[in-house]
Amino acid sequence: MGAVTDDEVIRKRLLIDGDGAGDDRRINVLLKSFTKWCNSTGSPEEGFTQYQRMLGTLAQCEFSMGKTLLVYDMNLREMENYEKIYTDIEQNITSAHDKISECKKEIQRAKRIRKNRQEYDALAKVIQQHPDRHETLKQLEALDKELQQLSHIKENVEDKLELRKKQFHVLLSTIQELQQTLENDEKSENDDTQESSMENGE
Repeated sequence: MGAVTDDEVIRKRLLIDGDGAGDDRRINVLLKSFTKWCNSTGSPEEGFTQYQRMLGTLAQCEFSMGKTLLVYDMNLREMENYEKIYTDIEQNITSAHDKISECKKEIQRAKRIRKNRQEYDALAKVIQQHPDRHETLKQLEALDKELQQLSHIKENVEDKLELRKKQFHVLLSTIQELQQTLENDEKSENDDTQESSMENGE
């Protein structure tokens, strides 16, 4: 047989010892007690007492194993939950990128509208040179209304773009916090494993 690595030893002890509650010690004691019980030449009362003690030890081992399985199932559910959260965040980021692109397009449209408005203003100046002041005033009023509408559209577009930027920032912050949480959880699990290994080694 080849040399057994430290990882294999630790893995084997964790499988035997469960969550580090001394299950390997209990199993060893149980095996010794069972061997002693089988070879016992004492009275039936002593044998029955020893038998009840072995049943109690076995029940403790079964309880620890059941608890370990429950913790394992819980960890699996947590991993599935983290995967779902990560997928939702990825979808939200994609959606935010799409909305930002749409806002940029709206800004470009607003710029074109503004350019047209400037051209309208230049045309209005030419119209003012004509003698028909009544018609010119009517056109100026119409241009002023259009200018107000364009200004309102521009304000709405700028507000919407600012909102999208804030939402995108929140999404990025959420991702960083989730990544930090996952790293802390992994570090905590590694620390628990090392502590358990040190205790078993003692």
